[in-house]
Amino acid sequence: MNKEDFYDDLRKLVEVLPPRIIQQIDNIEVETLVEIVLDLGRPLEVRFLDGHIEYLGEDYVEKDDLRYIIEKIDDFTSDNRSGIPGTLHRISAIRNRKGEVIGLTCRVGRVVTGTINCIKDLVKQEKSILFLGRPGVGKTTKLREIAWLLANDIQKRVIVVDTSNEIAGDGNIPHKAIGKARRMQVASPERQKDVMIEAVENHTPEVIVVDEIGTEAEALAARTIAERGVMLVSTAHGNTLENLIKNPTLSDLVGGVSSVTLGDDEARRRATQKTVLEREKKPTFDIVIEIIDRETLAVYSDVSEAVDYILRGWPIQPEVRKTGSTKVIKSVATEQRPTCEISKPMYTPISVDKMDFAYNLDKYIKENKTHKKVYIYAVSRSIIDKVIERLDLDAEVTRNVDEADFVITHKSYAKGGAKIINVAKEYHIPLYYVKSNTMPQIQKVMKEALNLTYQPGDEVNVAYFDETEIALQEAKTAINQVLSGVVAVDLKPRRSQIRKLQHELIEQYNLSGKSIGEEPDRYIKIYSNSTDHEDLIAG
Repeated sequence: MNKEDFYDDLRKLVEVLPPRIIQQIDNIEVETLVEIVLDLGRPLEVRFLDGHIEYLGEDYVEKDDLRYIIEKIDDFTSDNRSGIPGTLHRISAIRNRKGEVIGLTCRVGRVVTGTINCIKDLVKQEKSILFLGRPGVGKTTKLREIAWLLANDIQKRVIVVDTSNEIAGDGNIPHKAIGKARRMQVASPERQKDVMIEAVENHTPEVIVVDEIGTEAEALAARTIAERGVMLVSTAHGNTLENLIKNPTLSDLVGGVSSVTLGDDEARRRATQKTVLEREKKPTFDIVIEIIDRETLAVYSDVSEAVDYILRGWPIQPEVRKTGSTKVIKSVATEQRPTCEISKPMYTPISVDKMDFAYNLDKYIKENKTHKKVYIYAVSRSIIDKVIERLDLDAEVTRNVDEADFVITHKSYAKGGAKIINVAKEYHIPLYYVKSNTMPQIQKVMKEALNLTYQPGDEVNVAYFDETEIALQEAKTAINQVLSGVVAVDLKPRRSQIRKLQHELIEQYNLSGKSIGEEPDRYIKIYSNSTDHEDLIAG
């Protein structure tokens, strides 16, 4: 929607307001206007996109003001909502105990595009998608744009089940923001489940878009639709996936939860208590997206795996996708378009140090002939998977301790005597610890577990190891030479942070080291404490 369309739509809302109210809002910034609130006996209130609120004028809202608006709009439905035909504006009523209208909320409806640029690849997979997020964060806006994308660009048969005309606006003709998608109106919220099933049975859709699944009956209707092979795009009450799992009314959307009692051997194998929570069935939705704010989305692309991890208490981190609007992407008609930033994971930062993952694969296969399985506990699965993928390791993460060739866990659990430690020892499985959930730490432990070690002179493997490891190994070799009788050994030039680590290593062997030269060619010379190092340097 361009600015002209927006002002045309806004004019239709302004036309239903009393003249004195129009005068009061005449000088406000309408492009960021969200709501106009009229409460009996209070000043006129206007709300903006940034959360800012203003109270206009000294006069209070009167019954005549409310009556003027009510007479110009259609009757309110059972959920106390009405609208203006051909627009996305919504007018909601507040009533007293006698049923009289004593307040109105006039919400400005606007079409916002570019909000799904970061998830177009997910939408085009034609998998069912569920959005979670607090009210006003843009869930319905994304449904509207997805309906347009699927109906117009991908040419799918799309039906919007529109409760209270929230998605496609008021009136018999749906708003052009949903494109070629068809719209089925829902007279009252309690009939939403029936219209969802009716849409599938009567109109052969390939995609159904529905806003706010909030009851157990609607969750059951959603499962029925998904089991018939129809793609479902919807929103639900709840801010996070974990909240949804704990919601007994809606947990069926992500597979449901049941309590299971395990046998002694199975509990020991899983390193858990005997009574555990497990997912009951396949989730209705394949993908869950948490809307953190209008520009930030947290994506769980495999809901089954995510729910299993959460129920077992394993760390699970969504993929974060962020939409910005500062860059320009060239297209047929050059315009300002949002760009997409993707980061993994959201809650545990990954080191951004550049690392080269090339190494001697033939040597690795020769030394590690069998497929390896790793069990992780309190360690980032996404980083483990990334290391395995980039290094092309013949390894995988297993969910059962007894199947593992080795276990990787966080070092904090070593002192606490966690159950996983005892189980690993009982099964005689090697244990490895990481100090933090970062790429360098996990990579280092994986190399140690898979016996991928650097040897001086092995030039093929040098690129696989980071600079710090190579520098410390070089220092160890030089230390051995000095201890064996060599007068002094020069190391290669290194950065100051790495030289500091080399100095610490040298001191552990009661040897001396001195940094020589200017940056960036500054290096360390190693010699014994008994050597006259001034003569060495002068020489």
